Amino acid sequence: MSLEKAKQVAAYRAVDEFVKGHCVFGVGSGSTVVYAVQRLAERVETENLKVICIPTSFQAKQLIIKYNLTLGELETHPNIDVTIDGADEVDSNMTLIKGGGGCLLQEKIVASCSKKMIVIADYTKDSKKLGDRYKKGIPIEVIPMAYVPIKNKVVAMFGGEIKLRSAIAKAGPVVTDNGNFILDWMFTNQDLDWEKTSNIIKLMPGVVEIGLFVKMCEKAYFGQAEGTVIERSV
Repeated sequence: MSLEKAKQVAAYRAVDEFVKGHCVFGVGSGSTVVYAVQRLAERVETENLKVICIPTSFQAKQLIIKYNLTLGELETHPNIDVTIDGADEVDSNMTLIKGGGGCLLQEKIVASCSKKMIVIADYTKDSKKLGDRYKKGIPIEVIPMAYVPIKNKVVAMFGGEIKLRSAIAKAGPVVTDNGNFILDWMFTNQDLDWEKTSNIIKLMPGVVEIGLFVKMCEKAYFGQAEGTVIERSV
């Protein structure tokens, strides 16, 4: 079975269990979320569900529009019933690394406005400790003028290595939906207190957000190679 099928079964299970009629639904970003939106569109068509969708990125917004779902925003719907999103890695404590696609700030804002945050992922994202399987580091979204001082401070305080994320189809760095840069922190200490680490880094002037999601995810669905789904709750 393909990795894409593993993503699909996890996404379908989560949407079937958590999305109800007359709900406000946070739409995450990334490849696995595409299947969640597809499943939601099927259910809206067959069950006539009334669901308002709040996007976490430009990509999510385009998906909502593509599938003719009802597009909402936080200004009119600041209280979200459930957000379903992907993750780059999930550890045994349900701490997440997110932001491989560069959408960590809006993803965290929408998750913070949600009664429940549910993660959907394939089996390669399921780890005992952060860094076991995901080797691209923890993203830190920063104000462009501050990227060098922040890079130096994080490495001096916590070790590891930090790289400014480079764009693929343009010269220079990745620029987020919010006009910021992303630093990717390749940490070496897997036993850090992630909540404390996140709080310290977020207080550095110029840091906008960090791709550590601590005590935010209520349940995770991991699609397996053979087509089953493993569920993990807090």
